[in-house]
Amino acid sequence: MRTSKFSCRGLDYRLCLLIVAVILLLFATASRLNIPNVSYYSTTITNLQQNYNDPKKILVSKAKGYPPVFAYWIFGTKGETNKMMRLLQAIYHPRNQYLLQLDDCSSESERMNLALYVKSFKVFEEFGNVNVVGKSYGMNKMGSSSLSASLHASAMLLKLNKDWDWFFTLSASHYPLMTQDDILHAFTNLPTNLNFIHYTNKTLRNEQRNMNQIVVDPSLHSEKSSPLYFAVEARDTPDAFKIFRGSPWMILTRSFMEYCINGWDNLPRRLLMFFSNVAYPMESYFHTVLCNSQEFKNTIVDNNLIYSLFDDDPSESQLLDMSHYDTMMEIGAAFARPFGEDELVLEKIDDLVLNRSLNGIVKGEWCSSSNLEINKSTKVSEIVEDNIDVVKAGLFGMKLRTQLDEIVNSGRYRTSECQFQLV
Repeated sequence: MRTSKFSCRGLDYRLCLLIVAVILLLFATASRLNIPNVSYYSTTITNLQQNYNDPKKILVSKAKGYPPVFAYWIFGTKGETNKMMRLLQAIYHPRNQYLLQLDDCSSESERMNLALYVKSFKVFEEFGNVNVVGKSYGMNKMGSSSLSASLHASAMLLKLNKDWDWFFTLSASHYPLMTQDDILHAFTNLPTNLNFIHYTNKTLRNEQRNMNQIVVDPSLHSEKSSPLYFAVEARDTPDAFKIFRGSPWMILTRSFMEYCINGWDNLPRRLLMFFSNVAYPMESYFHTVLCNSQEFKNTIVDNNLIYSLFDDDPSESQLLDMSHYDTMMEIGAAFARPFGEDELVLEKIDDLVLNRSLNGIVKGEWCSSSNLEINKSTKVSEIVEDNIDVVKAGLFGMKLRTQLDEIVNSGRYRTSECQFQLV
């Protein structure tokens, strides 16, 4: 068999070398664009110290008196990549863990661009605490596929790093109303078994639907999201557990998420089977597990620390704007939603609250000695001269800490809200 050979005969030798170099460059580029299901930017803190000859050992300390570690799940849909990146930059801190996920409505190129955008920030890559889910699957926000996605995200964060204390669920439409130093400061001396979750039985949505109606979510077994199927038949009201409802946005402890995922008690599994055929299970599942569990029912703080227009009336479609600014800041919440992209009120929060520059990361005490703005090209060795275990709170953080300390000192979380919220 004859094999054709590439020959430079008849071509200028320098032109031949140029052609070979271009081919090799294209091959290398194609190889780098192969993104796995979860993009692990896993440069460790120890390696980081060695790579940049930093004489100080950068470690996240975990002990009494030190700030906690948060695990953030940020999810979005088609066209929300920029909103997700802005949110990430506003809530970034090297102590925390971050998992970003775009749903199936987004294109493969959007998910790839999100991963490459994250990787382009040297601080994210060097600390190795920002990860992107590279493969999408069907997710209907009304169905049990959304509940499955939240459990999956928590499981991935546990696999990536088990040192975190609280699990935050955020959408691309959330935005912080205080810095990470503020929130970390407020949570520093709290018992790490407190779950922040808002209960309510007064929403219009609760009145408009029947928990006993059987609902099927085809997105659970499809790569693309599909509409729900509502059965004509209804099932009996369960008598083995009581059902509770509330906001789908919550701050849950690592121990509780491990309980839901590992299920050493059968309760989380039984409830998961029930809520797999319920509409809007994210508004009921975790609330119901908490209130029916002897281990966790007295760990509930009926406040998710989020200012939302939709908690009282889910039929609202209004976005937060400048007219809501004063109310948001006075209420003392850590986050607010929903915001549109590039709203003027976001610029005001950046300028007056977060001190965040355009396309930059919010600075904290961990990099306070540096005058550099933290952007894509900023290296850790250029900014980290301080201890990342130290936080410095502003007025908003001090106010939030006072509120949370009052809850702990009064023991209000021990007098469970569950007895008042049965629906």
